[in-house]
Amino acid sequence: LIVTPYYNKATQKGLKEHFTIIANQVNIPILLYNIPGRTGGVNLLPQTIVDLCNENENIVGVKDATGNFTQIAKLMALANGTVDVYSGNDDQVLPILSLGGKGVISVWSNVAPRDVHDMVASYQAGDLQKSREIQLKAIDLISALFCEVNPIPVKMAMNLMGMEAGTLRRPLTELEPQDTEVLRKAMKAYGLL
Repeated sequence: LIVTPYYNKATQKGLKEHFTIIANQVNIPILLYNIPGRTGGVNLLPQTIVDLCNENENIVGVKDATGNFTQIAKLMALANGTVDVYSGNDDQVLPILSLGGKGVISVWSNVAPRDVHDMVASYQAGDLQKSREIQLKAIDLISALFCEVNPIPVKMAMNLMGMEAGTLRRPLTELEPQDTEVLRKAMKAYGLL
């Protein structure tokens, strides 16, 4: 999973060169990670993603956390099945699956792995109602897991569940007390506490 470079905002040509160089140095599958909100607005455009996957055998897909369904739909139309697309946003898994996505690379799954699995498996088995129920049941929990920047809330959630995820590395700091209560309330309502 390789994120787009930040600070020096590359053009699409520069992004293609960057990822191609990496792909040529390793012999394992690579997923591109498109998350403009964390990379200063650097966005891998659909044609760039398709080109990278078609031109590099080991670049197999993308974790998309853009939240831009028009862009994701354009990617799926251009890719014609040649790019594996995974949701990078836990609250948007079903819409991405409905566009042809493969699944999710999830924060939520750290605290409720069975539910995330069952949501995707139900969708893939054609049980859209069950899949939708799982997604919608989790909306408040997912929101609480992002009440501060990831991974602050999810580490707290795991600690609250007794998983001893440990402390955060700087510059991240512990979850604010008011946000801890928001998280605790959502976890309790979801049935995790």
